[in-house]
Amino acid sequence: MKSSKPIFITGCDSKHEWMLPFLEKRFEKHNPEWDLYVFNFDHIFPELDGWFKKPALMLQASTWAPKICWLDTDIEIRGNLSGIWDYVQENKLAMAVDAPWTNRRPERGRWYNSGVVAYERQPAVLYEWNRIISEGNHGQVGDQEVLNWMMGGDPLRELTHLNELPRIYNTLRLDLLDGTAPPNPKIIHWTGYKGKEKIKEMMNE
Repeated sequence: MKSSKPIFITGCDSKHEWMLPFLEKRFEKHNPEWDLYVFNFDHIFPELDGWFKKPALMLQASTWAPKICWLDTDIEIRGNLSGIWDYVQENKLAMAVDAPWTNRRPERGRWYNSGVVAYERQPAVLYEWNRIISEGNHGQVGDQEVLNWMMGGDPLRELTHLNELPRIYNTLRLDLLDGTAPPNPKIIHWTGYKGKEKIKEMMNE
């Protein structure tokens, strides 16, 4: 697979594939100029579990296009995402700050949400993220927690490896509850069980 322009990618297993039509329909509506590639987690990286496959797929995809953006399947796209590419910087991952988790777990520093991640080529931090997950000795419950653990609450390390993506590109369900949501979000990320119930509700409307 090769593309001369940036691409979006997503992936999930059979338990979560019911959300794909929700994502794809809204992506095509608002982003007809971009391509979204979907990958089946049941058939790739068998040595890894669930969302821990995400960094491995991101690393593999880095050779397919000049820029890549990962999208979780539990997001609602409400606008054009072309502006995301403006925040991609060499050797960094562009990610939005996770305000709800930063407020709930301040002892672990500032959190970044891994539901939307944009990058070019193969940032060193992406290699490290995938390596630590593959080694399996991190003791964390998910890919986002592994990245937060890697950053260690160190602002200099964050500045070196991450570029802040405006939260309009990844507004969380808890942002809506906490009153921390930015105006006019282009993506709402319906996290957790309650978020999935909201997606089912919207799909049935």
